[in-house]
Amino acid sequence: MTGVPTPLVAASGLVGGYAVARWTRKRPLGGVALAAAGAVAARQWRDVAGSGAAASLTGLYVAAFAGSHPLAKKIGAWPSVFAVAGGVALASWAVERRAA
Repeated sequence: MTGVPTPLVAASGLVGGYAVARWTRKRPLGGVALAAAGAVAARQWRDVAGSGAAASLTGLYVAAFAGSHPLAKKIGAWPSVFAVAGGVALASWAVERRAA
């Protein structure tokens, strides 16, 4: 366990992955940041809420990443990233709170 709340890890992975990709102009490097945070979050979700919840939240994390792209065409890149990151953080908080 990292000691960092899982909703923050997950949201930071989405925001940080996009930021790294944008500022370095190397999309694969942003993907590494996204995947690393996702792996940490998945492990914490499993430890706190179990394997089923971890699988569901990991699926949501991936779907949020994918969904941010078409959403960005409607509301802009940064607003889209913040919106999906907030959604994943909220879902993570709710699932972990229920499990506790």
